[in-house]
Amino acid sequence: MIALTIPKIRCGGCVASVEKAIHTVDASAEIKTDIEARRVEVTTSADRQTLLTALDAAGYPAEAA
Repeated sequence: MIALTIPKIRCGGCVASVEKAIHTVDASAEIKTDIEARRVEVTTSADRQTLLTALDAAGYPAEAA
């Protein structure tokens, strides 16, 4: 499981964009999002850096939580 903080998450639309970006890297990733904490937990076979790169490209820069 990879935990990330994504400061730009503010609404359901943001969550959908973040999930789409993660699924481009790993279509079978399981994602749990806490909008208030701006935290995302991803169970994936992808590595952390690949996720960070995909999220940054989608406009949602993230950091390790």
